[in-house]
Amino acid sequence: MQPLIELRRVTKIYGSGEAEVAALAGIDLAVNDGEFVAVMGPSGSGKSTCMNILGCLDTPTGGNYYFRGADVGAMSREQRALLRRHYLGFVFQGFNLLKRTTALENLELPLIYRGVKSGERKRLGRETLAQVGLADRWDHTAAELSGGQQQRVAIARALVSSPSVVFADEPTGNLDTAKSHEIMQLLRSLNQERGLTIVLVTHEEDVAGYAGRQVRFRDGLIESDTRR
Repeated sequence: MQPLIELRRVTKIYGSGEAEVAALAGIDLAVNDGEFVAVMGPSGSGKSTCMNILGCLDTPTGGNYYFRGADVGAMSREQRALLRRHYLGFVFQGFNLLKRTTALENLELPLIYRGVKSGERKRLGRETLAQVGLADRWDHTAAELSGGQQQRVAIARALVSSPSVVFADEPTGNLDTAKSHEIMQLLRSLNQERGLTIVLVTHEEDVAGYAGRQVRFRDGLIESDTRR
């Protein structure tokens, strides 16, 4: 079976000469459709660099990145932007919502970029908010929502365009323990019930425990890769 995403011998070098740092020192990683993968490791281990490459936010110095068998490195900047827009979803630690716009309007934004008409945007937005338990909050602005609700809106925004994979970067970092578990239970149910592929970066063991697979980074290399 062809992996959804695959890195082969990927390196990422920053600086040059004595200041050269290998953020990634030649890694191989494959993620299949429907997997829930937690990427872990201490600060500076390479996990965030790996996530940025997978999300087409950065390019490797060496090696290859394949998305459904297509060589991402051979794509133009415009093609990578289209890949991001149509196939990748993102959830960030800081929510990244527009504070003065409603939950529904925040979900409509990625659909506007895709040329979806207004009526269809509103239908998709409301449907997706209902999937994350916010059917009755569609007209609340982000500023009127709790931190946990804001992260639910952010997850809904990542889902609304039906991506092939969602990248979640420390999605519980700004939440208390109870809200963190709520968000992780939501992500796990989306993975199990909808078959959503999720790649999650976290440094918290209990958060990583929700994933079916844990990949640990150290010094720019994959130290371990275990499935439950």
